[in-house]
Amino acid sequence: MKRVERLGEAVAPDGSVLTLYRHDGAYSIRVGAHELMSTRRHHSEDVLAELVCAPLAEQEGARVLIGGLGLGFTLRTALGLLAADAQVVVAEIVDEVIRWNRNPDYALAADALADPRVDLRHDDVANVLQANPGGFDAIMLDVDNGAAPLTTRGNAGLYRAQGIRRAAAALRPGGRLAYWSADPDAAFEKALRGAGLTVQVERVRAHPTLKSWHTIFVARRAQKRTRPADGDAEPLQPRAQDQAS
Repeated sequence: MKRVERLGEAVAPDGSVLTLYRHDGAYSIRVGAHELMSTRRHHSEDVLAELVCAPLAEQEGARVLIGGLGLGFTLRTALGLLAADAQVVVAEIVDEVIRWNRNPDYALAADALADPRVDLRHDDVANVLQANPGGFDAIMLDVDNGAAPLTTRGNAGLYRAQGIRRAAAALRPGGRLAYWSADPDAAFEKALRGAGLTVQVERVRAHPTLKSWHTIFVARRAQKRTRPADGDAEPLQPRAQDQAS
C-alpha cells in the first residue's frame, strides 16, 4: 500500500491551516479533514475556465483574471483556450500555495506559471478587482468553497453585494464573471441578480465518472430587452459526460 506523504503546510490570513498531501502520484490540499481540491478531481475547475474563456478564443488582447491559484487547473485550461497575446492575471493570497505550484519536484502548475501570458500576483483578489475598473474580459473566482468560506473568513466579502459590484465593475463591456462553488446557493444567486446581472447556473461533476457535483455561477451585465423578461439567461444543457450515471 502506497503511503500518504505530507509535503507542506500553509497558514491562511485568518489562521486556517492548509496542508499539501501526495498519494500515489496525486496531490490534494486539505483544511483539517476537509479536502479542498485534488489533482484527481478537477473537472469543474476546468469547466470554470471553459465557460468564460472559450468565447474569447479568437479575441486579440483578451485580459482575464483568476482569483485563487489552487492546483493550477483553471489557469491551465484558460491558457489552452486563449490567444497568444492574451494576459492572464492570477491572484493568490497564500504565498505557500504559490511556492507549491512553482516547485519543479511537484507535478502541479510550474509549467503553466512559466507561460509568458501569466501575471502571477501574491495578493488578495479583492485588491486586484479594486485596482482594475473595466480591466478584464473575464473574471473567474475560486477562492474558497463558496459564499460560506472554509479557509479564509475575509473571502465572504467577495460574495456580498459590495464585493459583487466591485467584481462587475472590473469587467469590460460584454465580460463574464464566474464563481466556483461546492454547492448550490440560492441566496448568492439572488444577490447576483440583485446587482443587475443576468445569471447562468451550471451544475458540473467534480469528475466525469463521479456522482458528486459542483456549481458554477456565470454572471453578465443585464442587457436591455424589448419585452419584459425575468432577467435570467437560459440554463446550459448538461454535458454528455455529465448525463452518465
